[in-house]
Amino acid sequence: MRPFRYERADNVSAAVTALAEEPGAAYLAGGTNLVDLMRLEVATPQVLIDVRRLTSDRIEELPDGGLRIGAAVPNSDLAADRRVRRRYPVLSQALLSGASGQLRNLATTGGNLLQRTRCAYFQNLTTPCNKRQPGSGCSAMEGYQRDLAILGASPACVATHPSDMAVALAALDAVVSVRGPDGERRITLTELHRLPGDTPERDTVLRRGELITGVDLPPPHVAVNSRYRKVRDRASYAFALVSVAAALEVADGSVRDVRIALGGVAHKPWRAATAEAALRGGPATTASFRDAAAAELAQADPLPGNAFKVPLARNTIVSTLRELLEEAR
Repeated sequence: MRPFRYERADNVSAAVTALAEEPGAAYLAGGTNLVDLMRLEVATPQVLIDVRRLTSDRIEELPDGGLRIGAAVPNSDLAADRRVRRRYPVLSQALLSGASGQLRNLATTGGNLLQRTRCAYFQNLTTPCNKRQPGSGCSAMEGYQRDLAILGASPACVATHPSDMAVALAALDAVVSVRGPDGERRITLTELHRLPGDTPERDTVLRRGELITGVDLPPPHVAVNSRYRKVRDRASYAFALVSVAAALEVADGSVRDVRIALGGVAHKPWRAATAEAALRGGPATTASFRDAAAAELAQADPLPGNAFKVPLARNTIVSTLRELLEEAR
């Protein structure tokens, strides 16, 4: 590991200013991803600015019935919160399906959203990677493809986003609050992360120095009947090949409302807007679920080594919605 300087800011404003003034600086919260990347020398910050104690570690009620999650809330605390388990079960399930208990105790809400990809070529300094070194090429295109994207990829990058929590938050229409040199702003979770395009080195729309301070969940409504299903190579401590975060509201046999987001298939949590539009107002049946899933996956562009993800994603969407339909009944 290369030498670095450690600083602990007194408040959020001081942290934002310090990072903006240090081109080689990075924020440090739980460090469960950053420290790993530093050990691999994929990330080589010259200064670490500790922000763990600067943002809220509480989950608070909002006047409209939603919840505000502080950026410093540990993943384990968020998953165990009774309000989250009762009103947003998809979020609790997503968190519990990720990492290990020890990592969840340390990882924070803000840090979880900012995880870098676990693509093997991104983490291997001996191979070209446009995300790690722009313009060097994408080794994954001709390499091991099993874990790579089937939606929204580009010739520059086919890596996938690793977070389970972010997929659930995308389905829940969560809103992220950030503070930066230009003040505060709010970003919908679905707009926080980017597709790779020609600049895969940029994971999010955050500007230099911006710090996540919290995440707001809207009133539960449809989220009460929600579920997270993760398909992976082993039962624990593995990243998703495909995951589905879904919520379903049914009235008189018709879909009143539905939310679907996919993980393990794109450079960002993938909101399945095409499938949702196909389902709303239509019959809540297995056939309609299949048609909607097929419509969503029609835009998939898999590589030879991950083409299996297309039927896998389609079947996982259908099975998850069928389980939610049974719950709704």
